[in-house]
Amino acid sequence: MGTSFSGLLEALTPGNQLLRIATLVEMGNPGLISNLKRVQGVFGMIEDFLRTKLRRLLTKEKDLALEDKIPSLEDLGRKFQDIDEFGLYLHIPFCEQICPYCPYNKEIYNPDVAKRYTNAVKREIDFYSEVVGDRPVTSFYIGGGTPTTMLSSGIEESLEYIFKTFNMQCGIHMESHPNHLTLDNLNTITSMGVKHLSMGLEALQDRHLKTLNRPYTTEEVKAAVERAVSKNFECVNVDFIFALPNQTYSEVEQAGQALVEMGVDQVAAYPLFRFPYTKMGGAGDVNNYKISSIFKRRKMLGILEDIFYSAGFERTSVWAFTRQGVPKYCSVTVPLYVGLGASGASYLKDIFYLNTFNVAEYIKALENGRMPIALSLELSENMQMAGWFYWRIYETQFKRSDFKKRFGKEFDEVYGKYIKPMSFLGFLKDDGDRIVLTDRGAYWLHALEDLFSIDYISKLWGTSKQEPWPKRIVL
Repeated sequence: MGTSFSGLLEALTPGNQLLRIATLVEMGNPGLISNLKRVQGVFGMIEDFLRTKLRRLLTKEKDLALEDKIPSLEDLGRKFQDIDEFGLYLHIPFCEQICPYCPYNKEIYNPDVAKRYTNAVKREIDFYSEVVGDRPVTSFYIGGGTPTTMLSSGIEESLEYIFKTFNMQCGIHMESHPNHLTLDNLNTITSMGVKHLSMGLEALQDRHLKTLNRPYTTEEVKAAVERAVSKNFECVNVDFIFALPNQTYSEVEQAGQALVEMGVDQVAAYPLFRFPYTKMGGAGDVNNYKISSIFKRRKMLGILEDIFYSAGFERTSVWAFTRQGVPKYCSVTVPLYVGLGASGASYLKDIFYLNTFNVAEYIKALENGRMPIALSLELSENMQMAGWFYWRIYETQFKRSDFKKRFGKEFDEVYGKYIKPMSFLGFLKDDGDRIVLTDRGAYWLHALEDLFSIDYISKLWGTSKQEPWPKRIVL
């Protein structure tokens, strides 16, 4: 393998690991890239080694394993004694079709199942009502699946019950499907209290919509976006996928300009991720970790950055670009939250737990009077700090003082050794208390997502979709 492989191993020795790893990749070391492209098996071994090494550097944990250790309501009540406010997530696991790229937990919509699901969600809410008391809910997100499949078939009833039970101090962020956004449905959505609306636009050329199996044309989805924008939501977000098969740079530029012209408030722009348990992820000729595709994705993202910044947008997370002065639409960075529904996940400082993914088993558990929690992971302080660090960088900026407020420790004592090399490479700007992720840093966080998040999600979600009540999943 020559000196390139030796250089990679050297980068993994104690000391300046992150600096050396990032430098090798950022400089596009020709020997390293050539060897990795020729030897895919070795590349996979290197990925595993990198994941293990970086995980241990940040969390001090040998491995991360979720187990079927189910917290009792008494346990959860004790944990909430140290929580002043929290976020709420509701998962709607129904779609009218299964998209070939989508990794999320879903099944084909059935009105009878949806009715039983609504009643099950209300039972789960009852379990939490005494546990959380009158603590304010300061964020509420409805995801899926496709939440708008349940318009007039359970979602309004669920929301009414949530607002009756919890101390709701926020508006609603909700996902939707473009085909559902008729004027009548948009009126219903606004009457439900939805202030931030997102839709899975995904592409703006018919040939790419066909590849993604989206059931509409470019003109039809543009009309849906325009109807949504006209309803005066606080924020209208659209999801847009780039780095699609055979997509050109000019197509990305054309789509970016069209998004700006349609008047959306926010764009979540991300490359096509291929999860192994999805239809597209199973294709052998589309390896998500090919070094050659990394640089193409970077150029496409750069094209979109230029367009959005020129139009007055600012980066509000690794993926998201929001018009200045508009409150951002965001689903993933709430510090503490409770998840309702099949596959709903909860994070309460020192514990992460996950409901069963299986809709039938979720309903059955609650109809039998028990919580639908399938797996949990106790989080050490190091794991909590690493999670806080990751998600704050994901938001593109954070304050050292917020870290101290949360953990009672100086940020630099824990992570200062990583800030210097990241600043040296131009990934971060260190402005004293505030640390800001640069565009270069945002891109390479995309690469880390390939390395960590996709692998972890594939293991956790992939297994949970196959096994309703798994015993143990090692990430």
